[in-house]
Amino acid sequence: MKKVFSKPKSLKDVPFRYCPGCGHSIAHRLIGEVIDQLGIREITIGIAPVGCAVFAYDYFDIDMLEIPHGRPPAAATGMKRACPDKIIFTYQGDGDLAAIGTAEIIHSANRGENITIFFINNANYGMTGGQMAPTTLIGQRTTTSPSGRRPDLAGYPIHVSELLSVLEGTSFIARGSLDSYKNIILTKKYIEKAFIYQLENKGFSFVEMLSPCPTDWGMTPEESLKWLRENMMKEFKLGVIKDKWKNA
Repeated sequence: MKKVFSKPKSLKDVPFRYCPGCGHSIAHRLIGEVIDQLGIREITIGIAPVGCAVFAYDYFDIDMLEIPHGRPPAAATGMKRACPDKIIFTYQGDGDLAAIGTAEIIHSANRGENITIFFINNANYGMTGGQMAPTTLIGQRTTTSPSGRRPDLAGYPIHVSELLSVLEGTSFIARGSLDSYKNIILTKKYIEKAFIYQLENKGFSFVEMLSPCPTDWGMTPEESLKWLRENMMKEFKLGVIKDKWKNA
């Protein structure tokens, strides 16, 4: 009998080093479970950048590439074009993807590259000390916005999923959350659909996941979940934002 909490084969049998309450470990498990369920472990290649996502190669028991900050979509493009029979995904944080990697994500999406992007949004730069990120909320305090983010100085939070959805090349875009059982199960469905669309050669797929960051938010894990629900979810609405092939 399969154990309810058995480890996915696509994850190594090692403990996570993420902070208590961080959503990365949940996101890793969801991706690993879907890879196993689809039977694509032997043909899947993951690509991670700098940031908290840098540890992905320690946890996924698949082929992994480590790429400079912001550049995973470019590397994924080259890998997929060179090896079209492989399943290629990137795993990126908000500072990486929405700041230094803005050009790479927009142009790979616009070209409709047949790759899958997993985007972890915790509204700050997690690994480097909790600085303001493109996704930081108005009024949110970070180490570089101690009085709260001001739109007249730093602009507004970037809604990456909505931004990419208007590009003709994008196929499937959804935003889930890692805060509750219900939202975790829904997020897993988004992850599965994103992989399936790549398997079916339907083009660029993108799954954003809202994630708590208790350490850099200066909160307990419980407090961070409450803050995510009361603040981030109001700014970043959950759900399928674009499904180009839904009625095809």
